[in-house]
Amino acid sequence: MNSKGPITQDVTRITLAVLFIGILIAASFWILRPFLTAIVWATIIVIATWPLLLKLQGRLWGKRGLAVTVMTGVLLMLIIVPLMLAVTAIVGKADDISARINSLAGFTIPAPPDWVGRIPLAGKKLAEKWQYVAGLSHEELSAQITPYARTAIRWFISQAGSVAAVLVQFLLTVIIAAIMYAGGEKASAGVRGFALRLAGSRGEEVSVLAAKAIRSVALGIVVTALIQTAIGGTGLVISGVPGAPVLTAVIFMFCLAQLGPILVLAPAVIWLYWKGDPLWGTVLLIFSIIAGTIDNFIRPILIKKGADLPLIMIFAGVIGGLIAFGIVGLFIGPVVLAVTYTLLKDWVSESTKNENTA
Repeated sequence: MNSKGPITQDVTRITLAVLFIGILIAASFWILRPFLTAIVWATIIVIATWPLLLKLQGRLWGKRGLAVTVMTGVLLMLIIVPLMLAVTAIVGKADDISARINSLAGFTIPAPPDWVGRIPLAGKKLAEKWQYVAGLSHEELSAQITPYARTAIRWFISQAGSVAAVLVQFLLTVIIAAIMYAGGEKASAGVRGFALRLAGSRGEEVSVLAAKAIRSVALGIVVTALIQTAIGGTGLVISGVPGAPVLTAVIFMFCLAQLGPILVLAPAVIWLYWKGDPLWGTVLLIFSIIAGTIDNFIRPILIKKGADLPLIMIFAGVIGGLIAFGIVGLFIGPVVLAVTYTLLKDWVSESTKNENTA
């Protein structure tokens, strides 16, 4: 009877301790939930740019504070300022856009050129549809276009509030990143110490691998965006599209946001065909196809240079993570697969080694 007493008390104590720890973890997660997105993004940014911070610190007489200030200013210029300009432009041009919508009543669509019907596969149907729309009266055309245009404008204006919320998240990201820059060594030592305590030397190795994978993904995204922008910008300049430098800058921003260059290049191709330049429209279409698809091949190769993973797993991590978690999944996917692959590889090799020894 007495022998069971200490065992029962020990089980009760362990159960209550685990329950209390679980409650603390859940409460901490609930409190930090509004900041989790900003924390994840700040962590990714700091890990990816940490070597740059150290180089900058060396050039600034070893002053960490100056380096952190410069890096924070760069993040603000790259993230906050463009978003503020975009919100201001949407709200400020609302009246002008509404006036242009009202002018659709006098808009006339010309008959389709002869070359439209000669486009392979879809030319005949496209010419028939174009001819039908061109034959509509001003009232009929306005009745069909205006509701959709007004709905689109109202949607854009209503998004100003959500864009402002995104702006706040990005501002939090920059602030948290600045804090992490200032104490990066302590945070790194804490993570490695936790991994070491959790899984020994293998856990520390996995934490280093995860950091390399995040840095590789960031490098792959930026370099891929530059390559896509160069291809798309070259196509815009060669085909003679007005405002090519501005459009090229927009392409770069879209590529960084993983929206791709097609959102800019497709309207430019349509405009060239509409204008009656099928040759240059086709040239830009070829550039658009290359710029829009090349990221599927370049990004996994660039990521593999930093993360020691099979190319198929890198590709699966990038694409699967993007589908599962959105943009942040580009980083989470390869990191999760890298950690899982490394643990399984070590476990299998250790099991094989034990069998050979036996």
